[in-house]
Amino acid sequence: MNNVFIILVLLSLFGLIVGLIAPKLAIFWNKNQASRKKILKIYPAIFAISFILGALTAPPLEEEKEQPAVSDEVDTVEEEASEKTEEKPTSSGEESKENQNNEKKSSEDSEQTESKDSSEEVNVASREENDKEPKSSEEDKAPSKENDSKEKEDSPYEQATVSRVVDGDTIEVTYNGTTEDVRLLLVDTPEVKHPSKPVQEFGPEASTYAKKMLTPGTKVELEFDGPKRDKYDRLLAYIWVDGQNFNKALLENGYARLAYRYDPPYTHYETFMKAQNQAKSQNLGIWSVEGNYVQDDGFHQEVLVSESAEEQTQQQETTKEQNRTTGLPYDPDGPDRDCGDFDSHETAQAFFEAAGGPEEDPHRLDGSDEDGLACESL
Repeated sequence: MNNVFIILVLLSLFGLIVGLIAPKLAIFWNKNQASRKKILKIYPAIFAISFILGALTAPPLEEEKEQPAVSDEVDTVEEEASEKTEEKPTSSGEESKENQNNEKKSSEDSEQTESKDSSEEVNVASREENDKEPKSSEEDKAPSKENDSKEKEDSPYEQATVSRVVDGDTIEVTYNGTTEDVRLLLVDTPEVKHPSKPVQEFGPEASTYAKKMLTPGTKVELEFDGPKRDKYDRLLAYIWVDGQNFNKALLENGYARLAYRYDPPYTHYETFMKAQNQAKSQNLGIWSVEGNYVQDDGFHQEVLVSESAEEQTQQQETTKEQNRTTGLPYDPDGPDRDCGDFDSHETAQAFFEAAGGPEEDPHRLDGSDEDGLACESL
């Protein structure tokens, strides 16, 4: 029942009560016969009017019967829709589509039988259930891309691609769309392409190692620490390749010395010092060279040259001493000699025999006759 119907029923009952009670009240208060007769005449009219008002305001019986039928049908449709929406696809996409079609069909049937408000609630519920499985499948595909982008965002380093290796401690990369030279931080390798210095010991080995580890096209990461560029406008950075610090690897293998600590503190200085000490204790690479080759200001190839000259001088002195002992003016195993180097046939013959003659004649002192006699013309 709606509010209007209830109000009309109450009015009808009120009229009926008035029609029944008013005459009696009038008789009670009016004792004369004339008033009583008038009220008795009015009473049937009041009752009739009240009855007619009640009949007019009463709802039709057919509508009363149809109302529960509609609600029952709506409840049935809602139950079917809820049962279908609770079912989830288990094995394949085809089952998911069938469930979606069934749910869509049930929601359409419910729209034809229920009111606008109830149909919207059923449709919303069915759509939420239908959207669960497709969203989960999309979320399964998305994480890899999201994780990749997240890793890039979380990385504190800059991305770059190796173009070529200049030498052991300098490489060329593609960085932010431009070609840049990168000078490795805190390391110094022996020279191989210096305009005013010779090729230094273990310089080629350091370059070969860098070319092996940093082939063109290799993806690397640049870690900046302190000033970003040097006076030659080269980038100053640590190179990270496959999660390893390439600068540190040079030190560990004895291809570089720890150097150029211009703007301390540096993030990896202590770690680099330990790596250098380890290589030094094992006499690896540059630390295997005898003498004072590695110094605080760089590599001194001239020390090795001077040492080599001293060694040659000492060797010559030793040879002369041996020659004095043996009576030979020259070392039989030394530089090539000819007959003009000797004063006499006897001296040449002694030298010839000391060099392996007559079976061997490395200095060609026997001549073409090969008679076992050296420098016969003397």
